[in-house]
Amino acid sequence: MLRVKFNFSHFLWLIFLSIPAIQCSNKMGVADTLESTKLKTFDEPSNFFIQGWVPKLFSAPQFTDAYKPAEASSVTINIDATQVINKISPYLYGSNANTFSGQMVGEQRLLDKIKELNPGIIRYPGGDMSDTYFWNEANNQLPIDIPAKVFISKGEKTSSYFWYGKNTEPWTLTLDNYYLMLQKTNSTGLITVNYGYARYGTGKNPAQTAAHLAADWVRYDRGRTKYWEVGNENYGYWESGWKIDKSINKDGQPEIITGELYGQHFKIFADSMRKAAKEVGSTIFIGAQLIARPTPNSDNPAEADWNRGYFSSAGDAADYYVLHNYYTNYGENSSAKTILNSALSETQEIRNYTQQSIASNDREQKPMAMTEWNIFAVGSKQRVSQIAGVHAVLTLGEMIKANISMSTRFNLLGKYNNGDDFASISIGDEPDNPIKWNPRPDFYYMYYFSRLIGDQMVGSTVAGNNDIICYASKYSSGNAIGAIVVNKGNQDQVVSIQVANSEKLKKYYYYVLSGEKNKEFSRKLFINGQGPSGASGGPDHYQSIPAYSSLVNDGIKVAVPQNSVVYLVADTQ
Repeated sequence: MLRVKFNFSHFLWLIFLSIPAIQCSNKMGVADTLESTKLKTFDEPSNFFIQGWVPKLFSAPQFTDAYKPAEASSVTINIDATQVINKISPYLYGSNANTFSGQMVGEQRLLDKIKELNPGIIRYPGGDMSDTYFWNEANNQLPIDIPAKVFISKGEKTSSYFWYGKNTEPWTLTLDNYYLMLQKTNSTGLITVNYGYARYGTGKNPAQTAAHLAADWVRYDRGRTKYWEVGNENYGYWESGWKIDKSINKDGQPEIITGELYGQHFKIFADSMRKAAKEVGSTIFIGAQLIARPTPNSDNPAEADWNRGYFSSAGDAADYYVLHNYYTNYGENSSAKTILNSALSETQEIRNYTQQSIASNDREQKPMAMTEWNIFAVGSKQRVSQIAGVHAVLTLGEMIKANISMSTRFNLLGKYNNGDDFASISIGDEPDNPIKWNPRPDFYYMYYFSRLIGDQMVGSTVAGNNDIICYASKYSSGNAIGAIVVNKGNQDQVVSIQVANSEKLKKYYYYVLSGEKNKEFSRKLFINGQGPSGASGGPDHYQSIPAYSSLVNDGIKVAVPQNSVVYLVADTQ
């Protein structure tokens, strides 16, 4: 089924600057299985995103005794901790800090919230801004080979907005303050270099010039950043460089980009950047863009054949592959059911298509990174509701199952835009809640996910209701078993959890995260019944809310409200 989508990051910064934009892309369904393909697989030690993995030890939180539900269980979950699915990457919970995020480092409350969120990895400059970003330039100081106008859509040339790494105005984020923000929040960096310049630059060899600019950034970085990616969504006609004016191009590039051309240029970038890294004694990993699914040639010829073209010229040159997905249709007032179901179906389709694409081109499987993801849904404040948080939980769980080892959700900060904001933290512009740096509901769902999932996902099955989803895990340091239980339906459920060989388990602890009762999209988030003091967000003292707790001796049983998540850990202590 054809599904029209609009490019999120370009649209967001244009809204932020009150500049209009028109752009979209399409996607089509793919097969559900990989039976007809055979992958050249990589072993776990070569997955550098997992190299930071360490065994986790569960420490029992403060708790209050809770009665088990008196009702009979409507759902049964069976967990087998001996069936290990994947190690859980420490880089799964990342976010984007874009050039419109403000200088950040002087805002201690904001920095504290980011530390509490503990994203692990934060991407910059993020989104379409990457392809008009000059890291080493002051405000309005551009290289001499930049044309007066570039294409940023299928239509006529238009003035493009450029971004500067040394712009110290308060509304933007300098490169040095990005580095400082990472340091202050104990985060790892992910940098997207300007590939668009390789297309619209008017010098004799724009690809070499753009690659040299990227390599100089690696030299300036001096080992602070391990993870890099070349360009952002360059297959899309919303991106600067998708289309160029051939009359001012000097190296014979085609008007419309192709995957083959991007692959040729990727190798130039990668060679220059790796040489620079060697000069400064650093180790870097460079990602190349793949598409998760193609669009018809009539809509976008670049995207329709992108992966095949890329592999034909770049081969196995990339260290990892970059994917983006915004799950629901652009411009659609999507229901909670549509949003939540998309996390399961879309992530599986993404995995299937990309792995089929790699296998059919006889290439080696590499680590996968989802460096932008969220939901497009608009019109009912879906993005700032508890449903966005439940969707985030489902997406993270499905990414682990799909062996996507790194992700950076879009994004940390943005404008409220009548509830159509992607951001996890409010900048204080909500009309009925002016509190600056107030976390949105998705913040809390991700906060508890990273803290209460173990270090390895293990097997689980669910019987009794298709709306109940479980992501089970174990803690390698000790015998604790985790279960993140999602109810994506609009009816409350009572769930029984059975753990194989659970004789040593004594007590279980859990948190229930839910919205307002019988409200499809709730801007208020409740944790074990405690909610916000204002019109939106969650409880102020969420770090100290005690867990509910019960004994395991007569079974594990919990009530899971409609459209909610229960984070549960059963322990031997």
